[in-house]
Amino acid sequence: MTTTQRDAVRALLDRYGQTYAEEAGIALKDTPQPLYRLLVLASLLSARIRAGVAVASAKALTEAGMRDPHRMAAATWQERVDALGRGGYRRYDERTATQLGDGARLVVERYGGDLRRMRERAGGDIAELRRELREFPGVGPAGADIFLREVQAVWPEVAPYLDAKALDGARRLDLPDTPAALLRAAGDTEPAVLAAALVRVALDKNAAEQVREQAGRYAAH
Repeated sequence: MTTTQRDAVRALLDRYGQTYAEEAGIALKDTPQPLYRLLVLASLLSARIRAGVAVASAKALTEAGMRDPHRMAAATWQERVDALGRGGYRRYDERTATQLGDGARLVVERYGGDLRRMRERAGGDIAELRRELREFPGVGPAGADIFLREVQAVWPEVAPYLDAKALDGARRLDLPDTPAALLRAAGDTEPAVLAAALVRVALDKNAAEQVREQAGRYAAH
């Protein structure tokens, strides 16, 4: 690893080294409620809407009491719409409110409200896990990738999960764009944190330049 890469990784993590779950106030653990909240967050983040709005809307749903699939399913459609609106999620709020209700019922009916059963069903097969995630309304390929990037922090068999979006962020920083080489460059950084930081760079047109500037300051010292 060159000094330039070391400085770039340090600057990347200093500026953007926070998972989306952390930003949304989810203390991610391998237990039913935080895993469900992560699924909701992944669904919201997968829409064509600013990540900050999706995070704020996930928080608003939690604050409104919809923090597990049973409560989400029991809430009225209007209650879900109102919570999404408070988070600023207005463009897709009506459709998303329906999808959240349908998805919550699917979690309850198929997995007894516990997404760890989805993990068990997949049996360590990440492609199967991704397929099952895509069956939730509103999740899709992007939402499945978001969930897996984040859940690798507590489901070790998923790690390292560095998808195309994360590798795009790496290329913008002139970092290695293969998972194995990128992990070597990142040292002992948790893959979930690295993935989230790289995705933030991929999504923000100004982020790569900001990281380079900060890396330059590190190199100068």
